[in-house]
Amino acid sequence: MRVLITGAGGQLGHDLQVVLRDEEVVARDHRALDISNEAAVLAVVKETRPQWIINAAAFNDVDGAESAEDEAFAINARGPANLADAAAAVNAGLVHISTDYVFDGTKGRAYTEDDRPNPLSVYGRSKYQGERSVLESTASACVLRTAWLYGTHGKNFVKAILERAKEGRPLEVVADQVGSPTSTQDLAEAINRLIRTPARGLFHVANAGACSRFEFAKAIVRGAVEVRPITSAQAARRAPRPAYSALTSVRWEAAGLSPLRPWQAALDDFLDGS
Repeated sequence: MRVLITGAGGQLGHDLQVVLRDEEVVARDHRALDISNEAAVLAVVKETRPQWIINAAAFNDVDGAESAEDEAFAINARGPANLADAAAAVNAGLVHISTDYVFDGTKGRAYTEDDRPNPLSVYGRSKYQGERSVLESTASACVLRTAWLYGTHGKNFVKAILERAKEGRPLEVVADQVGSPTSTQDLAEAINRLIRTPARGLFHVANAGACSRFEFAKAIVRGAVEVRPITSAQAARRAPRPAYSALTSVRWEAAGLSPLRPWQAALDDFLDGS
């Protein structure tokens, strides 16, 4: 199977290349392919003629997007639309990665695919427009919403907490944001299973369960340092975050796909290096 991975330099893109190592993988990071460039996207897709395109490219700086709206929308909204058009042109399947930040967090329990998005931030709005462009296109496409990604490659919350813990001082972490921590390794393996099925459409794909950022940090440090709860207001981040954006699925298992394991098990494997 020939698979084109965009955003191949990121943490998910890195793990996708490992998981799909037995396939014919064409990997393009943001330097090799700017997905906001329609002509460049079409040229690469027509040249490589993949059976699947997996889009792991994104403008992921949630706070930075508040002052870089044009760039965020170019990559997160126009980019997926370009990939969908190119996929349709060569009859390729498309997997596009979206986010829990399309929700406002007011539901108070886990969101399913049937819940209505209401993004709070520029990042969330740009990602929502991107997923709509893909789902409304003529491409044979899947949109996967996931959350709180971490892996061995690149920057993420788990690695940041581990680095801060090395200083030995107490950590202050927000306790009023709840979500679904998800291993990029587990997500990559789920995508590998997905592209071997006829399933299409919108899916929530995250490690099972939910926790606050504070609870997540405590699980990460394993008692090595004290973790103190603070509020989002005290953290004073530029972009608003949903208070409760945990994800669950009513479509993944119905499509014959196995749910991801609990977040605690995935985190333990990551921390233990297995």
